Amino acid sequence: MMNEISNSPNHKPYNWRLLGILVIAVLVSVILITPYSLTLQSKALATAKLPMPLVILLPIQWLQTTILYGLLAAIGLFIANRIGLGLPFLESWLAGKPEWERVRKFALPAIIAGVLASIVIILLDSVVFGPMLSAEVKRLGINLSSSSLVPPAWQGFLASFYGGTTEEILLRLLTLSLFAWLGRFVNHTADGRPGEIALWVANVLAAILFGLGHLPATAAAGLPMDALVITRAIVLNGLAGLIFGWFYWKHGLEAAMVSHFSGDIVLHVIVPLLTGH
Repeated sequence: MMNEISNSPNHKPYNWRLLGILVIAVLVSVILITPYSLTLQSKALATAKLPMPLVILLPIQWLQTTILYGLLAAIGLFIANRIGLGLPFLESWLAGKPEWERVRKFALPAIIAGVLASIVIILLDSVVFGPMLSAEVKRLGINLSSSSLVPPAWQGFLASFYGGTTEEILLRLLTLSLFAWLGRFVNHTADGRPGEIALWVANVLAAILFGLGHLPATAAAGLPMDALVITRAIVLNGLAGLIFGWFYWKHGLEAAMVSHFSGDIVLHVIVPLLTGH
């Protein structure tokens, strides 16, 4: 089994130009999410003692984040290349033979899936988790109205590029690929790629981590880190993560990015506009 896997024909030459595109995407996204982040942290920043002015601190943070996430993207791309995953459309475009038919095949389904996932998240939060969370907040005496802020729609729009690019690079290109690479030693196809079971397990694990990754923002809003809040984060965000992961291994990271971006537009743009924020 080990020889069969190690001799897999799926290995591709490392695409440094593709990595360059991903690094640029990370840099742009961390810059675009800045207004959104500053709004969420505005109360803390009002009393914080910063080591230097924001106009100097922010570019340093952008550079540090881009270097770190760029390294993670490099690792993710390396792993994905070894198991037949990656960014097939961008690879074909860089090779001078863009496969537009591939984009036409996944674009609309990815958008619809992202929008529907967000609607389901909103409904679940309103009907299931919302009432329980409200009761718990009331019991604990937490005043969320004074501790939480909702950034305006234009900031949510800019932040959606971060979710659609950087989060997908970290959670799907790196994390899901890594779990799938490990899983293929147990479940793989004849050509050495991860089997369906390995891919689904990897997808679930990546989705759980995706949900847990939203807990810091939840904590910043003043919510307690108890079983209800953690379950809510895993279920709501993990649901979307499963969909993005499926699009990743079926159509490529580009499809997952489109689906994630579409879902974020609903949550961070359309909802604030409808609710008056």
